Amino acid sequence: MSDNEHEAKMARPRMASGALFFDEQGRVMMLEPTYKDYREIPGGYVEAGESPLEACVREVREELGISPDIGRLLAVDWAPSPAEGDKVLYLFDGGVLPPESRDRIQLQAAEIGAYDFHPLDVVAELTIPRLARRIEAAAAARTEGRVAYLEHGRAPGRGGPVLPQRL
Repeated sequence: MSDNEHEAKMARPRMASGALFFDEQGRVMMLEPTYKDYREIPGGYVEAGESPLEACVREVREELGISPDIGRLLAVDWAPSPAEGDKVLYLFDGGVLPPESRDRIQLQAAEIGAYDFHPLDVVAELTIPRLARRIEAAAAARTEGRVAYLEHGRAPGRGGPVLPQRL
């Protein structure tokens, strides 16, 4: 196989990165985008030359107008899509966002209409299934001190959250 043939077969997924923020009651932050009919988490696409963590920090700053510390990686999700192209999505731990940080939030008005915190058991009602699965698996990984590897929001071969290596 020539180098050109090999390169043509190499995966070139788009990458996106986001953060899970929680309140003191353990509810997760969900945004109301102005351009979608379902809730999202803070985050977006990774730009050329940017790491997934750098993208997460930048997107949180752009969407929420704050720069809280972003913690460890919680989940990596491979999301295949023949229509849109494959994606690799990274979810980081934004931790508990204290009231003083929430008071400083200035939403990116062109993209984000509102935000609120929601119990994990209602996330599936607020967003698309693959994002709900990703959020639930990442929240479990956060609680259990591990990193979740997912494929389309599911643990490979199980249909549920991953139980891999401990940190």
